[in-house]
Amino acid sequence: MEIYIVIGLLVFVILLLIILILKNNNKDSRDLVERIGKLDTSLTKDISDFKINFSKDLRTDFGVLEDKIENRLNIINERVNKELNDNFEKSNKTFMNVLERLNKIDEAQKKIEGLNSEIVSLQNVLTDKKTRGTFGEVNLEYILNNAFGSPKSGIYDVQHKMSNGAVADSLLYAPSPLGTIAIDSKFPLENYQKMVDKARTKEERVLFERKFEEDVKKHVNDIASKYIVPGETGDEAIMFLPAEAIFAEINAYHPELINYAYNKKVWITGPTTLISTLSIISMILKNMERDKYAKVIHNELEKLGVEFNRYRDRWDKLSRSVKSVNQSIDELHTTTEKISRRFESIKNVDVDKLESKDGNNEDLLS
Repeated sequence: MEIYIVIGLLVFVILLLIILILKNNNKDSRDLVERIGKLDTSLTKDISDFKINFSKDLRTDFGVLEDKIENRLNIINERVNKELNDNFEKSNKTFMNVLERLNKIDEAQKKIEGLNSEIVSLQNVLTDKKTRGTFGEVNLEYILNNAFGSPKSGIYDVQHKMSNGAVADSLLYAPSPLGTIAIDSKFPLENYQKMVDKARTKEERVLFERKFEEDVKKHVNDIASKYIVPGETGDEAIMFLPAEAIFAEINAYHPELINYAYNKKVWITGPTTLISTLSIISMILKNMERDKYAKVIHNELEKLGVEFNRYRDRWDKLSRSVKSVNQSIDELHTTTEKISRRFESIKNVDVDKLESKDGNNEDLLS
């Protein structure tokens, strides 16, 4: 670009000189031609030097620019490699986490499958009435053991035979006014399962609901007739339902069954409500035991107070006796001192002086 500008200026100067030559006389034309020749030579040299310097500077600038570009490319390459490595590590870590979570999901799936098989086995077990009865008895004994300890504590018995020949799952010796309470486990499962089965028609579920209510009433009647024995138990008994769902169903949708059991003096409980009831009874028993020991301690303190008063009287008598003995000892000590001084005077003075003081001998007895 600069070369073209210089050439343009040169052409302009030449044209200007030609115009000046045409205007000037012929005398100055020779000098002017020489000057133009020198100017042309000088301009040619300057142009040549400019080309050389320009080419040199251009090569230098291109070299510097090439180095900068190479450095920038190296830096960009390093950054790209670093980002790729970091992203690869993150991707690898994420992939490993995904694999780990998949393994955990696989393990959980296996546990769920095992749990499903156990649930199926439990359902198969609970289809038998005798097995259901054993299941309820075991749950009841477990709850009683947690609340009161082993049956050896004397608070309850298991499989207690009543005077009428009936065998209660448990007999609880509660404090007054509750008294002795029989607890029996019942598990009305079959018709309940059919009643809540959504695959059945509405008419079928209504039919099985009626049968379920009949089952519950039958259990209430059995408990009221077998386990409420005048003179042997209290006026109430407890029916334990080992399935919380059945207890919730009765309380939520069958209030007439609750009223029916209430009129028969039978308490319907589930695992949670039975635990709460037994916890309250346990607290009452502990408070009664604490009150009993508090009375014993109070009586012993009263006896100790009587003994302490007696001790104080005897100590006062002894103190007075000791005080009297101390006074006698002091008097004896005074007499001893006087006798000692008398012996000293006998030892240190002559007989004549001693005889002159015989009149004062009565002082020894004062």
